[in-house]
Amino acid sequence: MTRMDTMMLEHALRSTLQPETPPETALALLIAAIRPEAPENHEDLALHLQALCGVLSARADYRQGLRQALMSVLEHGRQISLYAESGILPNTGFFSELSRRISRFFLPDVVDSRYLKDTLSVIFARADDFLWLESITLEQWQALYAALDLSGSQVRDALGRTRHEMLEAVQVLSFRIAAIGLDPELLRNQPELEEFESPFLTQNVEVRHYLDDYNRYLAEPTYPAQDDKHVHVLLGQCRDALAKVKRIALQRGTSITLTYKLRRLEQNIARMEALLGVLADWRAEQGGPSLFMRSVTLLCELVREENRKNNLRDHFRQTLDMVALRITENASRTGEHYITETRREYFAMLRSALGGGLVIGFMALFKVYLAKLHLAPLNEAIAFSLNYSFGFMLIHVLGFTVATKQPAMTAAAIAASIDEAGGKSRDLVNLVALIARTVRSQIVAIIGNIGMVIPVAMLIDGAVLLASGEHLLTVEKAGHVLDSISPFGMTLVYAAMAGLCLFLAGQIAGYYDNLCVYNRIPERLKQLRWLRRWLGEARLGRVADYVENNLGALAGNFYFGLLLGGMAAIGVLFGAPVDIRHITLSGAYWGFSLVALECQLDWQTAVVALLGVLMIGFVNLTVSFGFALTVALKARQVSVEQGGWHLMRKVLQRFWQSPREFLMPPRGE
Repeated sequence: MTRMDTMMLEHALRSTLQPETPPETALALLIAAIRPEAPENHEDLALHLQALCGVLSARADYRQGLRQALMSVLEHGRQISLYAESGILPNTGFFSELSRRISRFFLPDVVDSRYLKDTLSVIFARADDFLWLESITLEQWQALYAALDLSGSQVRDALGRTRHEMLEAVQVLSFRIAAIGLDPELLRNQPELEEFESPFLTQNVEVRHYLDDYNRYLAEPTYPAQDDKHVHVLLGQCRDALAKVKRIALQRGTSITLTYKLRRLEQNIARMEALLGVLADWRAEQGGPSLFMRSVTLLCELVREENRKNNLRDHFRQTLDMVALRITENASRTGEHYITETRREYFAMLRSALGGGLVIGFMALFKVYLAKLHLAPLNEAIAFSLNYSFGFMLIHVLGFTVATKQPAMTAAAIAASIDEAGGKSRDLVNLVALIARTVRSQIVAIIGNIGMVIPVAMLIDGAVLLASGEHLLTVEKAGHVLDSISPFGMTLVYAAMAGLCLFLAGQIAGYYDNLCVYNRIPERLKQLRWLRRWLGEARLGRVADYVENNLGALAGNFYFGLLLGGMAAIGVLFGAPVDIRHITLSGAYWGFSLVALECQLDWQTAVVALLGVLMIGFVNLTVSFGFALTVALKARQVSVEQGGWHLMRKVLQRFWQSPREFLMPPRGE
């Protein structure tokens, strides 16, 4: 410990003896003297704490001053909001809380020293204080407890007030749990809460009995007070009901509002259990090391929540986890259809991909004619987007396949398998086989798309030449197109942007699938009398079933087209190097260019451009798959290590032993 650190510690302890220094200021100075330069610097922290304990043991005046500062903060600060609100989402809703956090990040709230919640944020002023505070060991806390010597009437009075405030906070939390537990959003997913005795209401009745009993014990120390076991049993039932609502929501759909309320309910239950633990130790020991350590645990939690109260990442993570899981679950089920097992399925995928390549050839034709109209930039972007959107939707309606749409879906299926495997060797073998099936399914889809779109594009250009006497592309334009799809320059960056669009389209598809189930759109369609009269009962049922099974895919394809068509417009609007390169569309333009140049080009240029098409496809698939797999793993709370390098090593071993399995299904399958 340096001389400067010693001087800071001495100054902070002296400030506790000065009446003109507010106690929260003195405590903030002390924390600044203890705080290590980096939260992970445990050696410096240990030295600072050791020095503090040594000074407190040697100087009774410093010990008395620090005790007085601590007790003054507890005596004069209103504590209920700290226990019942800090780290618990407010009832204003997800977007209101998001707006609040953004505004408070730039313009913090006014600090009101009358509230212990605000005082705590002044004392632990840095956003990473909770990190080093949580790293303090049990032995260090015990040494600090011994050095403080928490005895005397002032300590008892201050702690007595703290206990009453905790009891009030428990009552507040109990009422909130009861209110959230009867919210229509929860009852919709678990109507049994209305039909039978709700644990959310029962816990409130039991908590009031517990508080009355505890307060009588405080007034009459000889009163044989009851324990809190029954309250914990009812809180456990509340947790069970909460878990059941989550499970049902993953099947029937969820919303940001529902996940926000479930998270808030979970936080209220956890905080009440923490407070009940402190109160139980308090009654059992009347103060002591065990109570001190449980209080320290609560303090670390409160400091962490106050330090991160304006953190946007935490807000998104806490609230959107179940929505993300629901979206990836939908993508996982869809992804299973893109993974072939038998040879029959394999060649069916090939035929489907050939159909997709056929439609994309005509999409590229329309794109060329739309570009020749020389529309205003915004109108041109809209026209390109709608061309892509309706084309991709038509591919889906006809039951065809676009190879680049697969990774966003198959990644979710692989993530689900990783989660189920959990590192078990037998399940990992099955998972490696799944990845092999996914790879060969992806390869055959690419072969189908490219194998069809290039000859279709060449035939289209030949037909246009016969009909009009001119190629689709001029010689100059064809040369420019070949340059734009060569693997040099920004081509692969644009391919990565297309991969990002593919990933976003997959997430959008999952979102609309969730929306369809959550809002019960098929059932609501069946209730439309005018539609029933127009279509008839049987046809309306088929339409509703089609919407249920395909709304997400149609929405994903529509928005994917908008994203592809809008990227170039964004680049023009902002003058930024923003564009997209898609493997199948690029293959069509390669075919157009080859015919337009009437093969009057050196073979090296043609081969380099074709290589560019293949590299565009590789980047499309890799970026889309990487993003989708990462999100799916995070949604399932599976670590990258659990689903990462060990699995990759197994896959490479399998490829080395049986490379053919990654290209074709084995005979007999």
